[in-house]
Amino acid sequence: METPKHILFITQEMCPFTPEETPLGLLNRRLPEYFQSHGYETRTFMPKLGEINERRNQLHEVIRLSGANLIINDADHPLLIKVASIPTARVQIYFIDNDDYFTRRKGYEDESGEYPDNDERTIFFGRGVLETMRKLRWTPEIIHCSGWMSALIPLYIKRAYADTLFFKDSKIVLALDGNEYQKPFPSAFSEKLLINGVSTNDIRSIAGFSVGYEELMRLAIEYSDAFVINSDKVSPRLLNYVDTQQKPVINLTNCDPESYQAFYDDLVAVKEE
Repeated sequence: METPKHILFITQEMCPFTPEETPLGLLNRRLPEYFQSHGYETRTFMPKLGEINERRNQLHEVIRLSGANLIINDADHPLLIKVASIPTARVQIYFIDNDDYFTRRKGYEDESGEYPDNDERTIFFGRGVLETMRKLRWTPEIIHCSGWMSALIPLYIKRAYADTLFFKDSKIVLALDGNEYQKPFPSAFSEKLLINGVSTNDIRSIAGFSVGYEELMRLAIEYSDAFVINSDKVSPRLLNYVDTQQKPVINLTNCDPESYQAFYDDLVAVKEE
């Protein structure tokens, strides 16, 4: 019997946990459910935003995965891991949590606008996911990244975690959805995201500049292995940049899970040849 394929979904919104029912949130729930019901093994990670009701969604902390401190901008930030499930689909969801970055704040903005430390929240989320995956010792063939908060995952895997066996043969698929942030990350962002294995040369395209949505996603595109276009709102400039990469790409604005399955199976088949 063939071993089930492993797919890691990383997203910043997913129904029913985020209260607003958006097309992206619905898609990010539908995909793990579909793959899980078709013989795949999945894990899903998202940030534990303040509006996620822990009691209603039955979140609980995973002590064996929590406890690490991530240093960002010379400050320690405790990493908490919580878990919940969607019983009807047997889908398990891991939440990256931290009191200052997530629990005490809702979403990505307040009445004053987008949070000024969304850049650090993005760094913490990406590093938190990969540190937790290393503790889980679970090897995904496909890593599906959705939303700008997952944009650093490709860079970190290809550079900081290049020698980590769990990710050695993983294919990173970047889903482009057109949901942009408006307030650019500060010019210090490039310095903050540096960790062992990531050099200034690796991020030369953003080093020393304020980083808007397109600049961040171009960095993610550079280090990804394949692309899914799942919205007609994606910037033409980003679509053109995807074309320059000469990597597998598929347009799935109809959100058809069977097409995702065929695309991912082809990526794994190419790896195995």
